[in-house]
Amino acid sequence: MVRQAGGGVRAAAKGRAPVGEGRRGMVAAGLAVGVAGVVGPHRAIPNSPGRVGSLVESFLPWAGVVVALLFVVALVRRSGVGLVALLLPVAVWVQAFGGLLLPGSDATGARELVVVQHNVSDENPDPAGTARALVAAGGDLVALEEVVVPALAVYEDVLGADYPHHVVHGTVGIWSKYPITEERLVDIRPRAFEEGWNRGLRAVVRTPYGDVAAYVAHLPSVRVGARGLASAPRDESARMLGNAVRGEEVGAVILMGDLNGTVDDRGLGPLTSQLNVAERGFAFSYPAGLPLARIDQVMARSATVGHIRTLPATGSDHLPVAARVTLDPLQGSGRFAP
Repeated sequence: MVRQAGGGVRAAAKGRAPVGEGRRGMVAAGLAVGVAGVVGPHRAIPNSPGRVGSLVESFLPWAGVVVALLFVVALVRRSGVGLVALLLPVAVWVQAFGGLLLPGSDATGARELVVVQHNVSDENPDPAGTARALVAAGGDLVALEEVVVPALAVYEDVLGADYPHHVVHGTVGIWSKYPITEERLVDIRPRAFEEGWNRGLRAVVRTPYGDVAAYVAHLPSVRVGARGLASAPRDESARMLGNAVRGEEVGAVILMGDLNGTVDDRGLGPLTSQLNVAERGFAFSYPAGLPLARIDQVMARSATVGHIRTLPATGSDHLPVAARVTLDPLQGSGRFAP
């Protein structure tokens, strides 16, 4: 009942929520629809100015945290409208990222390679300890970036016993348990960068399942500033690397590297459009102290990247990642017609 100003009494409207509660419910519902609109059709977000689309895509999985917070708010406010509206972003997020939450198998499968990828940092105070940690991961291939001259001899010494075959070009290298039959530099240097900037290599590894073209790359860094995301050199380098992979004649390809972008970032489209990415695991790798995004990637062609995970921290500002890569039948050898 509600008492009127003149002393009379009138009945409150039955079945009608207070105005404040209704407004709170609509706000929660609006935010829920907004989150779904970002996660689902994120490619529709314009990339200019400031490459805002790429910036949003870099942290897209964290939209799940926003959904969880909205759920708590809707519960506290007892907003039925908000709770119902949250079903939309939950469905969209699960469709986009739910598969990554499924556990990976510990069993070793047929035609499987374990790949370890790590930006070891050019300021790493303990390269020997880092190398020992990578050996302990038990990979078949180990890809490293930011391998500088003072530390190179340490990595060669510590990794050499378990990985007798290795190639280094510029500041990137690959160590392998299996013979390397071909190797060369891959030019991914943006036009504005000086000569001598070498961050890409290709090696053909003769595995028990056939030849595999292994690429190791370290794409240019990106920066977030007042004008948005500065990623033009990274994007240019990704296009060059994508062209190299597209022209690769060996059927099976594994790309490992610090790509300075997530697999949802459209800037890596030249790679993700033609290579498979991890089906399981988030493996946020950077920064090591508070990992927010996986910019250390393992991708493959004629192969499945079944599960990717982070390894314990080393002396680097990145966490190492390890992935299980299963080569497709009859695709581990032979030439590929792009």
